[in-house]
Amino acid sequence: MESPLVVGVDGSEASLTALDWAVDEAVRHQRPLRIVHASLWEHYEGAASPTSAERPSAQELIENIAVAAAERAEKRSPGLSVTTDVAAEDPTAALLREGRNAMAVVLGSRGRSEIGDLLLGSVGLLVASRASCPVVVVRGDRDALEARHRRVLLGIGDHDMDSPAVGFAFREAALRQAELDVVRTWRRPAHEPVDHLLLTGERGSRFEREASEALEKALDAGAREHPEVRLRRSTAEGPAHKVLTERSAAADLLVVGARRRDGAIGLQLGRVAHRALHHAACPVAVVPQHRHPPLDAEA
Repeated sequence: MESPLVVGVDGSEASLTALDWAVDEAVRHQRPLRIVHASLWEHYEGAASPTSAERPSAQELIENIAVAAAERAEKRSPGLSVTTDVAAEDPTAALLREGRNAMAVVLGSRGRSEIGDLLLGSVGLLVASRASCPVVVVRGDRDALEARHRRVLLGIGDHDMDSPAVGFAFREAALRQAELDVVRTWRRPAHEPVDHLLLTGERGSRFEREASEALEKALDAGAREHPEVRLRRSTAEGPAHKVLTERSAAADLLVVGARRRDGAIGLQLGRVAHRALHHAACPVAVVPQHRHPPLDAEA
């Protein structure tokens, strides 16, 4: 059976927006949809007493959330294969487990307890930082959510010469029949030895040229595999997180890579992915790239 698209729901408006987006994406990819709702309700309310036939009301609530989400998905796309999972465990742990066998995990931009449209929920941040599969955090206005821009935005970093993020972006653009807008940023060093300066303006020209060459190298395999995808290549001077956040206003999906170091703990997100997850104007896909630590790495 094909890997499902997993979406986490908690009954919040943001998670319902993510659910609708996930339904459309599952249809686009012709994949089943798996709806996951996890809660540590047992730790707060406790299990029913042995003599009581009644179930805890919190358990009924979370089951109702999953059922309502499934009904919403089936109404939005009749015929879509939909399954649900209700877990009495930490939501992050449940979604990371589901992600091991998923095409991707989709989440809302904030949870029930989060405040403010710009804040990413703690569960979303942890899952995006640790998942072994791509994670999409759904945010943005209606034009982006309904894919009206017909554009996928991809940021190319120093470690994206052979990155899963590039292949992911090409596949999304192909399925959406969208333009793939690829950006590589460059910066002028704050301090550079005098003997490196040739002519006025040469410094910037050299770094821009190197950025353009890196861009072409990163896109070579994807462009050959997906010749049908319309490519827009550009370089821009400035911080990558700022450039991509600004350009996301005209995109339906922003794709960024995240390097995963096997065995490492804590958040494994770079500045670009972290900023995009909090401030992008469209859904953000974080695509992991696993790497092994060097043999002589310190513990």
